[in-house]
Amino acid sequence: MRFGPVKTSEAEGAMLAHAVKTDEIRLPKGHRLSPADIAALIACGTLEVVVARLDPGDLMEDEAATRIAAAIAPDHLRFSQAATGRVNVYSRVAGLFVAKRDTVNRLNRIDPAITLACLADHVPVQAGDMVATIKIIPLAVAGQLVEEAQKLLRSHAAFEVKPFSARRAALIATQLPTLKPQVMDKTKTILAARLRQSGSELVTERRVAHTEGAVAAAIDELRADHDLLVVFGASAVADPDDVIPAAVRRAGGVVDHVGMPVDPGNLLVLGRVGEIPVIGAPGCARSPRENGFDWILDRILAGEWPSFDDITGLGVGGLLGEIPTRPQPREKATALPLGPVEIVVLAAGRASRMGPDGGHKLLATFDGVPLVRRSVEAAIAAAPGGVVVVTGHRETDIRAALEGLPAKLVSNPDYMSGMASSLTIGLSAINERSAGMLVMLADMPGVSSDDLRRLLDRFAAEGGRAVIRATADGQRGNPVILPRQTFSAVRLLVGDVGARHIIEKCGLPVIDVELGSAARLDLDTPEQIVAAGGILEE
Repeated sequence: MRFGPVKTSEAEGAMLAHAVKTDEIRLPKGHRLSPADIAALIACGTLEVVVARLDPGDLMEDEAATRIAAAIAPDHLRFSQAATGRVNVYSRVAGLFVAKRDTVNRLNRIDPAITLACLADHVPVQAGDMVATIKIIPLAVAGQLVEEAQKLLRSHAAFEVKPFSARRAALIATQLPTLKPQVMDKTKTILAARLRQSGSELVTERRVAHTEGAVAAAIDELRADHDLLVVFGASAVADPDDVIPAAVRRAGGVVDHVGMPVDPGNLLVLGRVGEIPVIGAPGCARSPRENGFDWILDRILAGEWPSFDDITGLGVGGLLGEIPTRPQPREKATALPLGPVEIVVLAAGRASRMGPDGGHKLLATFDGVPLVRRSVEAAIAAAPGGVVVVTGHRETDIRAALEGLPAKLVSNPDYMSGMASSLTIGLSAINERSAGMLVMLADMPGVSSDDLRRLLDRFAAEGGRAVIRATADGQRGNPVILPRQTFSAVRLLVGDVGARHIIEKCGLPVIDVELGSAARLDLDTPEQIVAAGGILEE
């Protein structure tokens, strides 16, 4: 393919390398220029265009991507129609995505024009999840390169989805006086939830003494009516001859592996009695957070049996996020300084739902006070000297409404991109030694200084090591306090997103504080403002 700028008058029959948009004409990338197009471009003053001309044997980007995708075994996969040189690949089933790094690398090294990106190896997926994408970089690629890619993919699998097989599982939980019954109840609930992702069911639970004989008897009893046994020990496995592995052998089974290089998840036992897998779960599997138990369970539910090499090869990437609630975390928890916790009030948004003539909601008055001032005053009363207000849309008016208040005002010139930019700017403006950041929306008239103090007091009670979230009748709401441990993730936010994903994935406890309806009363429309007792600005 020949690529480059040419005079428009000489471009007939060539393909546009870039879209051309003027007041008079719009032609997309890849459009083949006709005589009429040439005349129209010249008439509007476009005297040079960047084009591509095919060489013999070249294939257009969509055809090339389609042919390469067709060489992939279609089992349990769905392929999109090619567009802009791209074919996306989706899973049709819930299962385990398995990638062959060597094959993917070989394909990507055929030529930079041909690319294949996919999920990491051994990642669980649900039906409809995208698992890979094939992208042709230029407008066209040599046919012989496409043929080379097809040959590779027909002879070597690049990836597949192994469907989960639903299993009837039994939980054997050992008991000691030091293990609270509510912990065992929670363990059962969390295991059942894990199994449901594959369509499996936790059919039976047995609670037995923490002895080799009791566990072996439970295994022998339950093996007939179940095809997966999970054993949670009241005490962690300390040796290959400890209670759980010894019980597997006593029940007539074999122990394939004790321990693995995944943390949390080191203390896992993998064995089998006949054809029935027996997993001795590490204590961290009592938490819903990802840990090594998930990695082994997913493989078994997808029909794999992890070998010695498989398990001992998990060390790279095996350092997972800490689970703060496990009995012996990697380091002894040390109390964070309990102050300062600064309040960041978000007041930069466009209030687009107010309509073109609806005015700005933050300037609506309640008892004669603009809503934004009312919110900031509540924040100052709760945290004097520690309030940051992020402004953007109608910044001059918002700042005028806050005149005289002891708050730090920071500007968000990128406010139109969404909430993430305001969060990151607010974070950058707080004290670098802050133990946490209370994020408050400026359009919530029901949130009082007393409410904010309740959140701050709970944060202090948790030693600064938990997310504190306001709720209304059990439903999550605002404000929320983000501990210092989440700040690095907040700095990476982009677009119109808040901190919900961070809260769910940070691995820290999330403590809900019930504030009632105030935690979910935010005002987005003129009707809502009037209903809440506000008066709209002229």
